[in-house]
Amino acid sequence: MDYAKMKPSEVREMIRKGEIRRPTAGMCAGYAQANLAVLPKEYAEDFKRFTELNPFPCPVLEIVEGTPDTHAMGEGGNIMTDIPEYFIYRDGVLCEKVSDASAYWQEGFVGFLIGCSFSFEEALIQAGVEVRHITQGRNVPMFKTNIQTTPAGPFCGPMVCSMRPMTPENAEIALQITEKMPNVHGAPVQIGNPEEIGVYDLMKPDYGDAVDIYPGEVPVFWPCGVTPQAAVENAKPPIVITHAPGHMFITDIPNDVLNDFLEQQKNK
Repeated sequence: MDYAKMKPSEVREMIRKGEIRRPTAGMCAGYAQANLAVLPKEYAEDFKRFTELNPFPCPVLEIVEGTPDTHAMGEGGNIMTDIPEYFIYRDGVLCEKVSDASAYWQEGFVGFLIGCSFSFEEALIQAGVEVRHITQGRNVPMFKTNIQTTPAGPFCGPMVCSMRPMTPENAEIALQITEKMPNVHGAPVQIGNPEEIGVYDLMKPDYGDAVDIYPGEVPVFWPCGVTPQAAVENAKPPIVITHAPGHMFITDIPNDVLNDFLEQQKNK
């Protein structure tokens, strides 16, 4: 089935029914995807501040309160059922992986949908830049780096970065494209010298899958929405629900209007 040509609501329904269990890269072409973090109310304000202090790895698209239903990013969506796989953290430790997190939602929980680099990949592909993990049918490789986030309350830790190998020429094109997309992580933080950010083995990502890197290519690193999971490990809330890396919430907002849409939301 060609998920790329399907509407977000259609794919979300298939995910909800358990018919899709794989990473969502390449699905619903043209539409923004989002990372997820759900926390108890007493941790939500510090986490919100953490996202504000670290806007490139943690650009907030929507805050979900009261019920797990989404509105700004897609009427009829549900952050507890519409992601293929969830991680359940208890006291900062990953304890469970589930395909439906409905049973874990509690009164007072606050959900954060966070911008995803999958959104800028479409722009790269349209510009003729190959996105290797999509070509190879893998999850994007993600690495914990030595770049430290700005702390807020108990939330702190390393920035996680996603990596895509490409030629130096394509890396320059990618930089020019993504620096104009601050709500989906913005420009790369490092090109060509992974040791500078504490990454020493590109074949051993902390999350996702390794991809092939061909002679003459350079690794290009972007801030990643998995960064909050590293912060959760340090903050150790009693329970946190996140997306499994690479398994995203697909929104109803087209990538090409996402930035303007979010600016309008802020002005409201």
